[in-house]
Amino acid sequence: MTNKNFYLTTTLPYVNADPHIGFALEIIQADVIARYHKLLGKNVIFNTGTDEHGLKIYRKAFELGIEPQKYCDEYAAKFDALKQALNLSYTHFIRTTDPHHIKAAQEFWLRCEKNGDIYKKNYSVKYCVGCELEKTDSELAENKCPVHPNLEIELIEEENYFFKFSKFQKPLLELYAKNPNFVIPANRLLEIKNFVEKGLEDFSISRLKEKMPWGIPVPNDEKHVMYVWFDALINYISTLGWPEEDEENFNNFWPGVQVAGKDNLRQQSAMWQAMLMAADVPNTYQIAVNGHITGEGGVKMSKSLGNIIDPKKVSAEYGADALRYFLLREVSSFEDSPFSEQRFKETYNANLANGLGNLVSRVMKMAEDNLGGPVEISEWEDMQEFFDYLNKFEINKACDFIWSKIGEMDKFIQESQPFKVIKTDKEKGMEMIRELVVKLYSVARLLNPILPETSNKIKELIKQNKTPQKPLFARKD
Repeated sequence: MTNKNFYLTTTLPYVNADPHIGFALEIIQADVIARYHKLLGKNVIFNTGTDEHGLKIYRKAFELGIEPQKYCDEYAAKFDALKQALNLSYTHFIRTTDPHHIKAAQEFWLRCEKNGDIYKKNYSVKYCVGCELEKTDSELAENKCPVHPNLEIELIEEENYFFKFSKFQKPLLELYAKNPNFVIPANRLLEIKNFVEKGLEDFSISRLKEKMPWGIPVPNDEKHVMYVWFDALINYISTLGWPEEDEENFNNFWPGVQVAGKDNLRQQSAMWQAMLMAADVPNTYQIAVNGHITGEGGVKMSKSLGNIIDPKKVSAEYGADALRYFLLREVSSFEDSPFSEQRFKETYNANLANGLGNLVSRVMKMAEDNLGGPVEISEWEDMQEFFDYLNKFEINKACDFIWSKIGEMDKFIQESQPFKVIKTDKEKGMEMIRELVVKLYSVARLLNPILPETSNKIKELIKQNKTPQKPLFARKD
Protein backbone atom coordinates (compact mmCIF):
# COMPACT_ATOMS: atom_id res chain seq x y z
CA MET A 1 0.00 0.00 0.00
CA THR A 2 1.48 3.31 -1.13
CA ASN A 3 0.58 6.89 -0.24
CA LYS A 4 -1.69 7.03 -3.27
CA ASN A 5 -3.23 3.57 -2.81
CA PHE A 6 -5.38 2.34 0.07
CA TYR A 7 -6.64 -1.19 0.70
CA LEU A 8 -9.29 -2.04 3.30
CA THR A 9 -11.10 -5.31 3.98
CA THR A 10 -13.77 -6.60 6.30
CA THR A 11 -13.82 -10.15 7.57
CA LEU A 12 -15.92 -12.53 5.51
CA PRO A 13 -19.20 -13.56 7.19
CA TYR A 14 -20.30 -17.18 7.12
CA VAL A 15 -23.22 -17.92 4.82
CA ASN A 16 -25.02 -20.10 7.34
CA ALA A 17 -27.74 -17.49 8.02
CA ASP A 18 -29.07 -14.15 6.78
CA PRO A 19 -26.98 -10.99 7.25
CA HIS A 20 -27.40 -9.48 10.73
CA ILE A 21 -26.80 -6.08 12.23
CA GLY A 22 -23.47 -7.06 13.79
CA PHE A 23 -21.92 -7.48 10.35
CA ALA A 24 -23.71 -4.34 9.16
CA LEU A 25 -21.79 -2.45 11.87
CA GLU A 26 -18.46 -3.81 10.65
CA ILE A 27 -19.02 -3.16 6.97
CA ILE A 28 -20.52 0.32 7.46
CA GLN A 29 -17.56 1.32 9.64
CA ALA A 30 -15.24 0.03 6.91
CA ASP A 31 -17.26 1.90 4.29
CA VAL A 32 -16.72 5.20 6.12
CA ILE A 33 -12.95 4.71 6.16
CA ALA A 34 -12.89 3.66 2.50
CA ARG A 35 -14.96 6.70 1.44
CA TYR A 36 -12.74 8.98 3.53
CA HIS A 37 -9.57 7.80 1.81
CA LYS A 38 -11.23 8.14 -1.57
CA LEU A 39 -12.04 11.77 -0.67
CA LEU A 40 -8.34 12.23 0.02
CA GLY A 41 -7.74 11.39 -3.64
CA LYS A 42 -6.44 7.86 -3.13
CA ASN A 43 -7.05 4.79 -5.27
CA VAL A 44 -9.15 2.64 -2.95
CA ILE A 45 -9.77 -1.09 -2.98
CA PHE A 46 -12.46 -2.03 -0.47
CA ASN A 47 -12.97 -5.77 -0.10
CA THR A 48 -15.71 -7.87 1.47
CA GLY A 49 -17.38 -11.13 0.54
CA THR A 50 -18.50 -14.47 1.95
CA ASP A 51 -16.83 -17.38 3.73
CA GLU A 52 -18.36 -20.50 2.22
CA HIS A 53 -16.55 -23.57 3.57
CA GLY A 54 -16.57 -25.37 6.88
CA LEU A 55 -18.61 -27.72 9.03
CA LYS A 56 -21.41 -25.26 9.88
CA ILE A 57 -22.19 -24.63 6.22
CA TYR A 58 -21.89 -28.29 5.25
CA ARG A 59 -24.32 -29.31 7.98
CA LYS A 60 -26.76 -26.51 7.16
CA ALA A 61 -26.87 -27.48 3.49
CA PHE A 62 -27.29 -31.15 4.45
CA GLU A 63 -30.12 -30.20 6.80
CA LEU A 64 -31.91 -28.38 3.98
CA GLY A 65 -31.28 -31.20 1.51
CA ILE A 66 -29.42 -29.12 -1.07
CA GLU A 67 -25.91 -29.08 -2.49
CA PRO A 68 -23.48 -26.90 -0.47
CA GLN A 69 -22.59 -24.83 -3.54
CA LYS A 70 -26.24 -24.07 -4.31
CA TYR A 71 -26.80 -23.13 -0.68
CA CYS A 72 -23.76 -20.81 -0.75
CA ASP A 73 -24.88 -19.20 -4.01
CA GLU A 74 -28.22 -18.24 -2.47
CA TYR A 75 -26.73 -16.76 0.67
CA ALA A 76 -23.85 -14.98 -1.06
CA ALA A 77 -26.46 -13.09 -3.08
CA LYS A 78 -28.14 -12.00 0.16
CA PHE A 79 -24.89 -10.56 1.50
CA ASP A 80 -24.05 -8.85 -1.78
CA ALA A 81 -27.51 -7.22 -1.63
CA LEU A 82 -26.27 -5.24 1.39
CA LYS A 83 -24.38 -3.00 -1.05
CA GLN A 84 -27.59 -1.33 -2.14
CA ALA A 85 -29.48 -1.68 1.16
CA LEU A 86 -26.72 0.01 3.21
CA ASN A 87 -25.32 2.26 0.43
CA LEU A 88 -21.87 0.66 0.49
CA SER A 89 -18.93 1.47 -1.76
CA TYR A 90 -16.95 -1.78 -1.78
CA THR A 91 -15.06 -2.51 -4.98
CA HIS A 92 -14.40 -6.24 -4.50
CA PHE A 93 -16.74 -9.03 -3.36
CA ILE A 94 -14.82 -12.27 -2.96
CA ARG A 95 -16.27 -15.72 -2.33
CA THR A 96 -14.07 -18.46 -0.94
CA THR A 97 -15.56 -20.82 -3.53
CA ASP A 98 -14.18 -18.61 -6.34
CA PRO A 99 -11.76 -20.59 -8.56
CA HIS A 100 -8.97 -18.04 -8.15
CA HIS A 101 -9.28 -18.06 -4.36
CA ILE A 102 -9.07 -21.86 -4.34
CA LYS A 103 -5.91 -21.70 -6.45
CA ALA A 104 -4.42 -19.02 -4.18
CA ALA A 105 -5.19 -20.98 -1.00
CA GLN A 106 -3.48 -24.06 -2.39
CA GLU A 107 -0.41 -22.04 -3.40
CA PHE A 108 -0.31 -20.45 0.05
CA TRP A 109 -0.40 -23.94 1.61
CA LEU A 110 2.46 -25.11 -0.59
CA ARG A 111 4.63 -22.14 0.39
CA CYS A 112 4.04 -22.73 4.10
CA GLU A 113 4.73 -26.43 3.61
CA LYS A 114 7.93 -25.70 1.67
CA ASN A 115 9.15 -23.56 4.58
CA GLY A 116 8.58 -26.44 7.00
CA ASP A 117 5.58 -24.93 8.79
CA ILE A 118 3.01 -27.66 8.00
CA TYR A 119 3.10 -31.23 9.30
CA LYS A 120 0.69 -34.12 9.92
CA LYS A 121 -0.20 -35.86 13.21
CA ASN A 122 -2.98 -37.66 15.07
CA TYR A 123 -4.78 -35.59 17.65
CA SER A 124 -7.81 -35.29 19.90
CA VAL A 125 -9.40 -31.91 20.59
CA LYS A 126 -12.55 -30.24 21.88
CA TYR A 127 -14.17 -28.20 19.14
CA CYS A 128 -16.89 -25.51 18.95
CA VAL A 129 -18.72 -25.69 15.63
CA GLY A 130 -20.14 -22.19 16.22
CA CYS A 131 -16.67 -20.62 16.40
CA GLU A 132 -15.11 -23.18 14.05
CA LEU A 133 -12.27 -23.20 16.58
CA GLU A 134 -10.55 -25.66 18.88
CA LYS A 135 -11.15 -24.98 22.58
CA THR A 136 -9.03 -25.66 25.66
CA ASP A 137 -10.66 -26.51 28.98
CA SER A 138 -9.78 -23.04 30.29
CA GLU A 139 -11.78 -21.47 27.46
CA LEU A 140 -14.93 -23.41 28.36
CA ALA A 141 -17.52 -22.82 31.07
CA GLU A 142 -19.16 -26.04 32.26
CA ASN A 143 -17.90 -27.64 29.03
CA LYS A 144 -19.72 -25.03 26.95
CA CYS A 145 -18.32 -22.30 24.69
CA PRO A 146 -19.16 -18.93 26.29
CA VAL A 147 -19.83 -17.46 22.83
CA HIS A 148 -22.11 -20.32 21.73
CA PRO A 149 -23.59 -21.80 24.94
CA ASN A 150 -26.47 -23.31 22.97
CA LEU A 151 -24.12 -25.66 21.06
CA GLU A 152 -22.55 -28.87 22.33
CA ILE A 153 -18.77 -29.05 22.36
CA GLU A 154 -17.63 -31.81 20.02
CA LEU A 155 -14.64 -34.11 20.40
CA ILE A 156 -12.58 -34.54 17.23
CA GLU A 157 -10.15 -37.46 16.99
CA GLU A 158 -8.39 -37.93 13.67
CA GLU A 159 -5.22 -37.40 11.68
CA ASN A 160 -4.85 -33.79 10.50
CA TYR A 161 -2.30 -31.41 9.08
CA PHE A 162 -1.06 -28.82 11.55
CA PHE A 163 0.39 -25.33 11.24
CA LYS A 164 3.48 -24.58 13.37
CA PHE A 165 1.90 -21.68 15.23
CA SER A 166 4.23 -22.23 18.19
CA LYS A 167 7.20 -21.26 16.03
CA PHE A 168 5.95 -17.69 15.65
CA GLN A 169 5.65 -16.49 19.24
CA LYS A 170 8.79 -14.36 19.11
CA PRO A 171 8.20 -12.95 15.59
CA LEU A 172 4.64 -11.99 16.53
CA LEU A 173 5.73 -10.22 19.71
CA GLU A 174 8.38 -8.38 17.71
CA LEU A 175 5.71 -7.35 15.19
CA TYR A 176 3.55 -5.90 17.96
CA ALA A 177 6.50 -4.13 19.61
CA LYS A 178 7.59 -2.46 16.37
CA ASN A 179 4.04 -1.37 15.50
CA PRO A 180 2.27 0.10 18.56
CA ASN A 181 -0.79 0.89 16.44
CA PHE A 182 -0.85 -2.49 14.71
CA VAL A 183 -4.11 -3.35 16.50
CA ILE A 184 -6.50 -0.63 17.60
CA PRO A 185 -7.84 0.11 20.14
CA ALA A 186 -4.82 -0.29 22.44
CA ASN A 187 -6.60 -2.65 24.83
CA ARG A 188 -7.05 -5.17 22.00
CA LEU A 189 -3.35 -5.04 21.17
CA LEU A 190 -2.60 -5.70 24.84
CA GLU A 191 -5.06 -8.58 24.81
CA ILE A 192 -3.42 -10.32 21.86
CA LYS A 193 0.08 -9.67 23.23
CA ASN A 194 -0.93 -11.35 26.48
CA PHE A 195 -2.34 -14.29 24.55
CA VAL A 196 0.85 -14.76 22.52
CA GLU A 197 3.13 -14.30 25.54
CA LYS A 198 1.49 -17.27 27.28
CA GLY A 199 2.73 -19.54 24.48
CA LEU A 200 1.20 -20.75 21.24
CA GLU A 201 -0.04 -24.20 20.33
CA ASP A 202 0.07 -25.54 16.78
CA PHE A 203 -3.42 -25.69 15.28
CA SER A 204 -5.12 -28.07 12.89
CA ILE A 205 -5.49 -26.82 9.33
CA SER A 206 -7.20 -29.77 7.64
CA ARG A 207 -10.15 -32.11 8.00
CA LEU A 208 -10.60 -35.63 6.66
CA LYS A 209 -12.56 -35.41 3.43
CA GLU A 210 -14.58 -38.54 4.23
CA LYS A 211 -15.98 -36.79 7.33
CA MET A 212 -16.29 -33.23 5.99
CA PRO A 213 -15.89 -32.96 2.21
CA TRP A 214 -16.92 -29.30 1.87
CA GLY A 215 -13.58 -27.52 1.65
CA ILE A 216 -10.62 -26.72 -0.57
CA PRO A 217 -8.59 -29.85 -1.37
CA VAL A 218 -5.20 -30.04 0.30
CA PRO A 219 -2.47 -30.04 -2.37
CA ASN A 220 -1.07 -33.51 -3.03
CA ASP A 221 -3.37 -35.25 -0.52
CA GLU A 222 -6.83 -36.18 -1.75
CA LYS A 223 -7.88 -37.43 1.71
CA HIS A 224 -7.89 -33.95 3.28
CA VAL A 225 -9.58 -30.59 2.78
CA MET A 226 -8.39 -27.32 4.29
CA TYR A 227 -9.68 -26.17 7.65
CA VAL A 228 -12.05 -23.26 7.12
CA TRP A 229 -10.01 -20.61 8.97
CA PHE A 230 -6.82 -21.37 7.04
CA ASP A 231 -8.68 -21.12 3.76
CA ALA A 232 -10.79 -18.03 4.53
CA LEU A 233 -8.03 -15.77 5.84
CA ILE A 234 -6.19 -16.01 2.54
CA ASN A 235 -9.00 -14.05 0.85
CA TYR A 236 -7.36 -10.80 2.00
CA ILE A 237 -4.60 -11.32 -0.53
CA SER A 238 -6.27 -13.57 -3.11
CA THR A 239 -8.77 -10.78 -3.83
CA LEU A 240 -5.80 -8.62 -4.91
CA GLY A 241 -4.66 -11.18 -7.45
CA TRP A 242 -2.09 -13.02 -5.30
CA PRO A 243 -0.10 -15.18 -6.04
CA GLU A 244 0.28 -13.74 -9.51
CA GLU A 245 1.31 -10.48 -7.78
CA ASP A 246 -0.22 -8.24 -10.40
CA GLU A 247 1.68 -4.98 -10.13
CA GLU A 248 -1.50 -2.92 -10.31
CA ASN A 249 -3.06 -4.78 -7.41
CA PHE A 250 -1.13 -6.89 -4.94
CA ASN A 251 2.24 -5.14 -4.99
CA ASN A 252 0.71 -1.66 -4.91
CA PHE A 253 -2.07 -2.28 -2.38
CA TRP A 254 -0.77 -4.87 0.09
CA PRO A 255 -0.28 -4.62 3.04
CA GLY A 256 -3.70 -3.21 3.88
CA VAL A 257 -6.05 -2.47 6.75
CA GLN A 258 -8.39 -5.09 8.19
CA VAL A 259 -11.62 -4.36 10.08
CA ALA A 260 -12.86 -7.13 12.38
CA GLY A 261 -15.02 -7.88 15.39
CA LYS A 262 -13.44 -8.58 18.76
CA ASP A 263 -14.28 -12.30 18.48
CA ASN A 264 -11.93 -12.37 15.46
CA LEU A 265 -8.98 -10.86 17.32
CA ARG A 266 -6.96 -14.08 17.64
CA GLN A 267 -7.53 -15.16 14.06
CA GLN A 268 -6.76 -11.77 12.48
CA SER A 269 -3.88 -10.50 14.62
CA ALA A 270 -2.08 -13.73 15.52
CA MET A 271 -3.04 -16.75 13.38
CA TRP A 272 -3.18 -14.84 10.08
CA GLN A 273 -0.04 -12.86 10.82
CA ALA A 274 1.89 -16.07 11.56
CA MET A 275 0.55 -17.60 8.36
CA LEU A 276 1.77 -14.59 6.36
CA MET A 277 5.22 -14.94 7.92
CA ALA A 278 5.28 -18.63 7.03
CA ALA A 279 4.42 -17.87 3.39
CA ASP A 280 6.94 -15.01 3.17
CA VAL A 281 4.19 -12.44 2.56
CA PRO A 282 4.33 -9.01 4.29
CA ASN A 283 2.17 -8.64 7.38
CA THR A 284 -1.04 -6.65 7.54
CA TYR A 285 -0.62 -2.88 7.94
CA GLN A 286 -3.23 -2.41 10.69
CA ILE A 287 -6.23 -4.11 12.27
CA ALA A 288 -9.19 -2.14 13.66
CA VAL A 289 -11.30 -4.17 16.10
CA ASN A 290 -14.91 -3.29 16.90
CA GLY A 291 -17.16 -4.52 19.68
CA HIS A 292 -20.45 -6.40 19.52
CA ILE A 293 -23.98 -5.13 19.26
CA THR A 294 -25.99 -6.46 22.17
CA GLY A 295 -29.67 -7.02 22.64
CA GLU A 296 -31.80 -6.83 25.74
CA GLY A 297 -29.86 -7.48 28.94
CA GLY A 298 -26.50 -7.02 27.23
CA VAL A 299 -26.64 -10.40 25.44
CA LYS A 300 -24.59 -10.49 22.25
CA MET A 301 -26.59 -10.59 19.05
CA SER A 302 -25.62 -13.60 16.98
CA LYS A 303 -27.07 -15.92 14.39
CA SER A 304 -26.60 -18.98 16.59
CA LEU A 305 -28.55 -17.40 19.48
CA GLY A 306 -31.40 -16.36 17.19
CA ASN A 307 -31.70 -12.78 18.51
CA ILE A 308 -30.52 -10.90 15.43
CA ILE A 309 -31.96 -7.77 13.83
CA ASP A 310 -32.18 -7.64 10.04
CA PRO A 311 -30.34 -4.51 8.80
CA LYS A 312 -32.13 -4.61 5.46
CA LYS A 313 -35.49 -4.40 7.23
CA VAL A 314 -34.39 -1.39 9.30
CA SER A 315 -32.96 0.29 6.21
CA ALA A 316 -36.16 -0.31 4.23
CA GLU A 317 -38.26 1.38 6.94
CA TYR A 318 -35.99 4.28 7.93
CA GLY A 319 -33.49 4.60 5.08
CA ALA A 320 -29.87 3.52 4.78
CA ASP A 321 -28.51 6.77 6.20
CA ALA A 322 -30.65 6.46 9.34
CA LEU A 323 -29.18 3.03 10.06
CA ARG A 324 -25.70 4.26 9.22
CA TYR A 325 -26.14 7.18 11.63
CA PHE A 326 -27.14 4.94 14.53
CA LEU A 327 -24.36 2.41 13.97
CA LEU A 328 -21.72 5.09 13.51
CA ARG A 329 -22.63 7.52 16.27
CA GLU A 330 -24.83 5.76 18.81
CA VAL A 331 -22.81 2.52 18.77
CA SER A 332 -19.26 2.59 20.13
CA SER A 333 -16.46 2.39 17.59
CA PHE A 334 -14.63 -0.20 19.69
CA GLU A 335 -16.74 -1.50 22.60
CA ASP A 336 -20.04 -3.36 22.98
CA SER A 337 -23.21 -1.29 22.57
CA PRO A 338 -26.93 -2.05 22.88
CA PHE A 339 -29.46 -1.88 20.07
CA SER A 340 -33.22 -1.77 20.55
CA GLU A 341 -35.95 -0.61 18.20
CA GLN A 342 -37.14 1.91 20.80
CA ARG A 343 -33.68 3.45 21.24
CA PHE A 344 -33.22 3.54 17.48
CA LYS A 345 -36.49 5.41 16.95
CA GLU A 346 -35.75 7.90 19.76
CA THR A 347 -32.33 8.83 18.39
CA TYR A 348 -33.69 8.94 14.84
CA ASN A 349 -36.36 11.47 15.82
CA ALA A 350 -34.09 13.53 18.07
CA ASN A 351 -30.94 13.78 15.96
CA LEU A 352 -32.08 13.23 12.37
CA ALA A 353 -35.73 14.27 12.04
CA ASN A 354 -35.73 17.06 14.66
CA GLY A 355 -31.98 17.70 14.41
CA LEU A 356 -30.24 17.62 11.05
CA GLY A 357 -33.40 17.42 8.94
CA ASN A 358 -35.07 20.34 10.69
CA LEU A 359 -31.90 22.45 10.46
CA VAL A 360 -31.64 21.91 6.69
CA SER A 361 -35.30 22.90 6.21
CA ARG A 362 -34.94 26.07 8.32
CA VAL A 363 -31.73 27.26 6.69
CA MET A 364 -32.83 26.54 3.13
CA LYS A 365 -36.26 28.12 3.67
CA MET A 366 -34.55 31.35 4.77
CA ALA A 367 -32.14 31.12 1.83
CA GLU A 368 -34.82 30.48 -0.80
CA ASP A 369 -37.07 33.24 0.53
CA ASN A 370 -34.40 35.90 0.92
CA LEU A 371 -31.23 35.35 -1.14
CA GLY A 372 -32.56 35.28 -4.68
CA GLY A 373 -30.08 32.65 -5.83
CA PRO A 374 -27.46 30.08 -4.76
CA VAL A 375 -24.67 31.06 -2.38
CA GLU A 376 -21.16 30.86 -3.83
CA ILE A 377 -19.23 28.24 -1.88
CA SER A 378 -15.49 28.79 -1.50
CA GLU A 379 -12.87 26.48 0.00
CA TRP A 380 -14.11 24.97 3.20
CA GLU A 381 -12.70 25.66 6.63
CA ASP A 382 -9.99 23.56 8.25
CA MET A 383 -11.49 20.34 9.59
CA GLN A 384 -8.28 18.60 10.64
CA GLU A 385 -9.84 17.48 13.93
CA PHE A 386 -12.46 15.53 11.95
CA PHE A 387 -9.79 13.94 9.76
CA ASP A 388 -7.71 13.00 12.81
CA TYR A 389 -10.65 11.08 14.25
CA LEU A 390 -11.13 9.08 11.05
CA ASN A 391 -7.39 8.38 10.80
CA LYS A 392 -7.69 6.71 14.22
CA PHE A 393 -10.98 4.92 13.35
CA GLU A 394 -12.71 7.00 16.05
CA ILE A 395 -15.87 7.28 13.99
CA ASN A 396 -18.06 8.08 17.03
CA LYS A 397 -15.97 11.17 17.71
CA ALA A 398 -16.04 12.16 14.04
CA CYS A 399 -19.85 12.02 14.14
CA ASP A 400 -19.93 13.98 17.41
CA PHE A 401 -17.78 16.62 15.71
CA ILE A 402 -20.35 16.97 12.91
CA TRP A 403 -23.26 17.21 15.33
CA SER A 404 -21.40 19.83 17.36
CA LYS A 405 -21.37 21.94 14.17
CA ILE A 406 -25.11 21.30 13.76
CA GLY A 407 -25.66 22.33 17.36
CA GLU A 408 -23.68 25.56 16.84
CA MET A 409 -25.87 26.45 13.86
CA ASP A 410 -29.07 25.76 15.78
CA LYS A 411 -27.80 27.96 18.62
CA PHE A 412 -26.89 30.74 16.19
CA ILE A 413 -30.37 30.70 14.65
CA GLN A 414 -32.04 30.67 18.05
CA GLU A 415 -29.96 33.50 19.51
CA SER A 416 -29.44 35.70 16.42
CA GLN A 417 -32.80 35.08 14.72
CA PRO A 418 -31.76 36.05 11.16
CA PHE A 419 -35.36 35.56 10.00
CA LYS A 420 -36.26 38.59 12.15
CA VAL A 421 -33.11 40.62 11.50
CA ILE A 422 -33.69 40.58 7.75
CA LYS A 423 -36.99 42.42 8.22
CA THR A 424 -35.23 45.44 9.80
CA ASP A 425 -31.71 45.17 8.33
CA LYS A 426 -31.79 43.38 4.99
CA GLU A 427 -28.04 43.40 4.30
CA LYS A 428 -27.14 42.07 7.74
CA GLY A 429 -29.88 39.47 7.63
CA MET A 430 -28.80 38.25 4.19
CA GLU A 431 -25.20 38.00 5.34
CA MET A 432 -26.25 35.92 8.36
CA ILE A 433 -28.25 33.58 6.12
CA ARG A 434 -25.34 33.24 3.65
CA GLU A 435 -23.06 32.35 6.55
CA LEU A 436 -25.51 29.64 7.64
CA VAL A 437 -25.66 28.21 4.09
CA VAL A 438 -21.85 28.08 3.89
CA LYS A 439 -21.68 26.32 7.26
CA LEU A 440 -24.42 23.91 6.15
CA TYR A 441 -22.37 23.07 3.05
CA SER A 442 -19.39 22.30 5.30
CA VAL A 443 -21.61 19.94 7.31
CA ALA A 444 -22.68 18.27 4.06
CA ARG A 445 -19.04 17.77 3.11
CA LEU A 446 -18.28 16.22 6.48
CA LEU A 447 -21.28 13.93 6.11
CA ASN A 448 -19.95 12.57 2.79
CA PRO A 449 -18.38 9.36 4.22
CA ILE A 450 -20.91 9.08 7.08
CA LEU A 451 -24.33 9.71 5.44
CA PRO A 452 -23.47 9.84 1.72
CA GLU A 453 -27.04 10.07 0.39
CA THR A 454 -27.96 12.85 2.82
CA SER A 455 -24.73 14.68 2.02
CA ASN A 456 -25.57 14.72 -1.68
CA LYS A 457 -29.16 15.87 -1.03
CA ILE A 458 -28.01 18.83 1.08
CA LYS A 459 -25.40 19.88 -1.47
CA GLU A 460 -27.96 19.76 -4.25
CA LEU A 461 -30.45 21.86 -2.26
CA ILE A 462 -27.75 24.48 -1.67
CA LYS A 463 -26.69 24.51 -5.34
CA GLN A 464 -30.33 25.08 -6.35
CA ASN A 465 -31.10 27.36 -3.37
CA LYS A 466 -34.23 25.31 -2.67
CA THR A 467 -36.13 24.20 0.41
CA PRO A 468 -36.59 20.40 0.67
CA GLN A 469 -39.92 19.37 -0.89
CA LYS A 470 -40.23 16.75 1.83
CA PRO A 471 -38.33 16.23 5.12
CA LEU A 472 -34.91 14.62 4.78
CA PHE A 473 -35.93 12.44 7.72
CA ALA A 474 -39.67 12.10 8.33
CA ARG A 475 -40.50 11.89 12.02
CA LYS A 476 -41.63 8.45 13.22
CA ASP A 477 -44.46 8.24 15.75
